[in-house]
Amino acid sequence: MRYDIAIYNGTIITVDDQFKIIENGLICVAADRIVRIGPMPGNGPLPDAKRTIDAEGGIILPGLVNTHTHLPMTLFRGLADDLPLKQWLEDVIFPAEAAHMTPENVRIGTSLACAEMMLSGTTTCCDGYFLEDEVAQTVADSGLRGVLGQGVMDFAAPGIGDPGDAIAVAERFAVKWRARSPLIRPSVFCHSLYACSAGTLTAAKRMADKHGLLFQIHVAETRTENENIREQHRTSPVGYLDRLGLIGPNCLLVHCVWIDDADMAVIAERKAAVSHNPESNMKLAAGIAPLTRMHTAGVTVGIGTDGCASNNTLDLFQAMDITAKLHKVHDMDSTAADARTIIRMATRDGARAIGMEAEIGSLEVGKKADLIIIDVRQPHLVPMYHPVSHAVYAAKGSDVNTVIIDGRLVIENSALVHLDMLEIMRRANSVAKIIAQKDIPQWS
Repeated sequence: MRYDIAIYNGTIITVDDQFKIIENGLICVAADRIVRIGPMPGNGPLPDAKRTIDAEGGIILPGLVNTHTHLPMTLFRGLADDLPLKQWLEDVIFPAEAAHMTPENVRIGTSLACAEMMLSGTTTCCDGYFLEDEVAQTVADSGLRGVLGQGVMDFAAPGIGDPGDAIAVAERFAVKWRARSPLIRPSVFCHSLYACSAGTLTAAKRMADKHGLLFQIHVAETRTENENIREQHRTSPVGYLDRLGLIGPNCLLVHCVWIDDADMAVIAERKAAVSHNPESNMKLAAGIAPLTRMHTAGVTVGIGTDGCASNNTLDLFQAMDITAKLHKVHDMDSTAADARTIIRMATRDGARAIGMEAEIGSLEVGKKADLIIIDVRQPHLVPMYHPVSHAVYAAKGSDVNTVIIDGRLVIENSALVHLDMLEIMRRANSVAKIIAQKDIPQWS
């Protein structure tokens, strides 16, 4: 058999059921699938392949899965840092979105996000935003894989002048993109409990279930949200969603900072999942989600970066390092959030959280060929005693030199293969000059 791609001379972290690590490994790809994986056979010749890639002793990982993003918001990176969350959201972000999130700017911001993520090893993202049709086309054109949620809330938003149309807009988006691209899965993103009424939430979830879509929502992100929901409904945010019948499989709860053991039991029992966004939660002083307790309760948890307005970077390697260290110090336990757990969260558990574990998240025969290579020929990666530890505590997104998505090479020699990075940055900077002219609070 002649393969399309054969990758050799690397250490493979499979993230399979046994978490096998294969030294001097070989991975062969045909079309969009992994068809062979294992150690290099003796001193024999390389397999016959249209393209061979020498990993040069690097670490080969499943492509990273970012479980929560707002892609177009790269245009707001650093726009209003160091503000209280309510002021940041109501005085800066919402007005900026209303003024600047045109279809064209959504495409520009999304292009920048796709480039940043692929260059730093992310091969799949889960997005929630507005004008998501523009987002989806841009993501598909970039070569990134995405689960993309059209936003729903009870207020006017980019592309939705009448909030009463929000669910219909989301359904049209879902129908259009359900089978349009092998890289895109449509989703529904209800912004939050404070932005969506019970009627809106239940109608959106009903529509999502009708089309088999992932239902996403920000939940229990802040102390204020938690206190307000408890005062209004005499239960927690998770309890309120459960009372409405909205928590179940194909449901992604984002943040879950202010949840208790009863909430975790509900999430686990209903087989929902959580996207943990520690960098955004830290930057906005929202709090620290109870990660280790969620794991003990049996909750599936993936890692998200959130959008660049509240985190500033989409680098999941940085997020992995911070996640591990944050929960060690929070629990006062150096064994908490160990490197293997963090790798699983950023790959296989992230894939499970967004309903894609059967296709991506580990390097196994039959799965999609989504994988990355870390170039370990860097001072900060020498010596290497254990590749899993290195991937979490030492590697950076900039160390990724090869990215393959759906069997297609998208990053080669640390450069974009199909996108013009200089042109993407030029367009983003042009938009930023316009945004900066507005009377919006700036960091100083």
